[in-house]
Amino acid sequence: ESGCGKTTLSKIIMRALNADSGQVLFNDGKTKANLLDLNDAEMAPLRRKFQYVFQDPFGSLNPRMTVFDILSEPLIIHNIGDQAHRKKLVCELMALVGLDPRFLNRYPHSFSGGQRQRIGIARALALRPKLLICDEPVSALDVSIQAQILNLLKDLQSDLGLTYLFISHNLAVVDYIADRIAVMCAGQIVEIAPRELLFRNPAHPYTRALVSAAPCPDPDHRLDFSALMEGKASDPAAWPPPFNANGAAGPGFVDLGGGHMVRAYSVPKTRAVPKNMGAKR
Repeated sequence: ESGCGKTTLSKIIMRALNADSGQVLFNDGKTKANLLDLNDAEMAPLRRKFQYVFQDPFGSLNPRMTVFDILSEPLIIHNIGDQAHRKKLVCELMALVGLDPRFLNRYPHSFSGGQRQRIGIARALALRPKLLICDEPVSALDVSIQAQILNLLKDLQSDLGLTYLFISHNLAVVDYIADRIAVMCAGQIVEIAPRELLFRNPAHPYTRALVSAAPCPDPDHRLDFSALMEGKASDPAAWPPPFNANGAAGPGFVDLGGGHMVRAYSVPKTRAVPKNMGAKR
């Protein structure tokens, strides 16, 4: 839900915000580090390995820069190639996201929302990162364009071997794009599970409320409002045992097996929730 801390967490991972405490552990098989312990000089080479796709395709592109300038800026900052080599890389980026390189001299106002988001994705890919943090990249787009961008992201993941940290409040989008899901509420992660397992058997009362409230394109489908806890599902003080935060630190994570973890004081009794998501792909 809005305000639970999704974007704040992503900006802390990117070091765009400073965390008061905790760790951000980075491990790509070659480098292991707590990003919060690194200074700017130590962070610089690591920034190439994780990049950001913004939510707003209209506000995230500088209107005074051409598409070529936008896409070549990361290459210039990281001293990659000369002008000719950068132009070649930028043309490859345009083709990668399905845009005509002939548009490189145009300004952002010449493009639709979907095309602007493709430019934003191309900019994020300029440094060939391993991790792409996508902050609700389709929420500002029309539904038909959302599908195109999601399919593009899946194709890029397959072709380039990318890992996504995909932020969304839309469960249908999460169901389509995610392999593993972390549910956030009131500034903390309350449940982590593989996609199929989370939709089939959610353990936390907040997760059950989310899944139960998801709309279904079936006129005979009835929403299970009993799981919504009369509007208190997002209030930690209203959560029943063993989920209730009756201590200053709150409960830790309980391992339910199969990569399924829930924030609770003991193993909860889970129950299946009627849903139209989480089917095998």
